[in-house]
Amino acid sequence: MRRRRAEVREVSPDPVYQDVLVAKLINRIMWDGKKSVAQQVVYDALEYVREKSGKDPLEVFQKAVDNVRPVLEVRPRRVGGATYQVPVEVQEPRKTSLALRWIVTAARSKKGKPMYIKLGEEILASYQGTGASVKKREDVHKMAEANRAFAHLRW
Repeated sequence: MRRRRAEVREVSPDPVYQDVLVAKLINRIMWDGKKSVAQQVVYDALEYVREKSGKDPLEVFQKAVDNVRPVLEVRPRRVGGATYQVPVEVQEPRKTSLALRWIVTAARSKKGKPMYIKLGEEILASYQGTGASVKKREDVHKMAEANRAFAHLRW
């Protein structure tokens, strides 16, 4: 019996930038349904990005997400008692959601600053190709590269 994929839920653009990607970031930041708090954190972080870089924060944020998007990942696959890590290409919606997850996780893992500053710094670091979220993507790519021998087990 095959499982059906759930229909993709449409995310409405955020009120300030009218951008779906910013709305997804707000939803990813949100805890306990407190959307207004999450919005304030994200908008303050984007304002922080504008101050530090002097560029349009929306462009910086989109380039940062592009820098973090993975191309390959490994998925476990059982073949006769052994579990192999099989490299597979990442689907487009998953690329974006992984990138946002890694940026938010990297920002949350920093200590001693307000969340909007941590998020702003992580966005700037990702924009420049450094930072914990970009390192995470590189680690995932290295893992896929190391397990290239099992690519024939792809399903």
